[in-house]
Amino acid sequence: MDATITPKTQVATVKLLIGGKFVESKTTEWRDIVNPATQEVLARVPFATQAELDAAVASAKDAFKTWRKTPIGARARIFLKYQQLIRENMGELAAILTAEQGKTLPDAEGDVFRGLEVVEHASNIGNLQLGELANNVANGVDTYTLLQPLGVCAGITPFNFPAMIPLWMFPMAIVTGNTFVLKPSEQDPMVTMRLAELALEAGIPPGVLNVVHGGEAVVNGICDHKDIKAISFVGSTKVGTHVYNRATLAGKRVQCMMGAKNHAIVMPDANKEQTLNALAGASFGAAGQRCMAVSVAVLVGEARNWVPELIAKARTLKIGAGAEKGVDVGPLVSCAAYERVNGLIERGVADGAKLELDGRKPTVPGYEKGNFVGPTIFSGVKPGMTIYDQEVFGPVLCVADAENIDEAIELINSNPNGNGTAIFTQSGAAARRFQEDIDVGQVGINVPIPVPVPMFSFTGSRASKLGDLGPYGKQVIMFYTQTKTVTARWFDDSTVSHGVNTTISLK
Repeated sequence: MDATITPKTQVATVKLLIGGKFVESKTTEWRDIVNPATQEVLARVPFATQAELDAAVASAKDAFKTWRKTPIGARARIFLKYQQLIRENMGELAAILTAEQGKTLPDAEGDVFRGLEVVEHASNIGNLQLGELANNVANGVDTYTLLQPLGVCAGITPFNFPAMIPLWMFPMAIVTGNTFVLKPSEQDPMVTMRLAELALEAGIPPGVLNVVHGGEAVVNGICDHKDIKAISFVGSTKVGTHVYNRATLAGKRVQCMMGAKNHAIVMPDANKEQTLNALAGASFGAAGQRCMAVSVAVLVGEARNWVPELIAKARTLKIGAGAEKGVDVGPLVSCAAYERVNGLIERGVADGAKLELDGRKPTVPGYEKGNFVGPTIFSGVKPGMTIYDQEVFGPVLCVADAENIDEAIELINSNPNGNGTAIFTQSGAAARRFQEDIDVGQVGINVPIPVPVPMFSFTGSRASKLGDLGPYGKQVIMFYTQTKTVTARWFDDSTVSHGVNTTISLK
């Protein structure tokens, strides 16, 4: 990454990207980027000033004048080059991500790869940004639509996927002809900045992609800025609701992917080994810091007897620093996250849930200062308990039970969130019943984390989503473009009308 060493701290400083140049912020407010496994300070990130945000937006606005006229094939070729550069630098990107965020190296590579899939999808823009034509809708009249870019768009991304989620946003916005201002998480922006460097290397022109850093003030500045036309957000429900309300009042298009409480129904006929492996991976992978993690397992009928085997499976997972080989569960991203998750575990015990497996204060030799919480399992969890009602965002699995599939579906549909859900069964009838009756945006059938591939769109629902169009896929083409409908009639001498027509008819 492009960084300098400051004499005062001897720590690298993360730059802003404005007008195609990586520039040092003039702010007086900085935050340390900390390795969550060691507490080592890796770099310092600036909280950009209002003037720096204004400069980034002005750069994007100016670049839009020419970028929107760039041929669609030229835009696509940039993203073909970009996907090649990401592949060539996969190892470096994963290493940066692991150091600042904590997830294991294989999971970090998966983070980058799922974003890469969207970049590849963006390179197919020639087949995606198509309008419609109806010939001769009236006498010599044609009607057609154009999907035209909006202008300056912005993205606000979370800490848990610092490669994938930025790659959900700016490639699709830019390839459709918009320019972009990105605000990555201030907790782990370094891999995002490396991706920005590669984007410039791929040929994205100066000003088309800009990056600013910061907290609440920068988020509010993005919501309020008169020259920003659309905002994409992924993060907590509290912040997402604030962004949606503030930005829509300012007249912007907004899509917000927010919090979750994802349930997985386990039917008694499910393949036990496959199901236990899937639950353990989806609950405890990435230390539970996924908006699509399985955080509630609803065991139906005889499957309620599987808890001891689920505990045994969880005990096999290795806890450690993400860069170490063989590690399954890395640290939580920050000391604050560590304290919050431990506090919620304590609250679960106080609320009467049975702590079947306690992951607090694991021994991790050589990383005693790390923010580690091991796999934790509660049984007897019910609505009203804090660990059920709140998104823990840690390696904590709540086990509930149900007599039958009807009771399980009712439990899930009663939860306010609707991000993702799954069922494990060998019954086609049960699976079809589930997919029809469940009120959740993304459904997995024997798939624990049903995040769709980029040809489709991320489709969270209810309290997990605000805005009716999701990121990537066909929906995001509509989000980042304005449909313009043109009705045209061309005359020759033989068809010229010689009278005034005062009716609405096009005959």
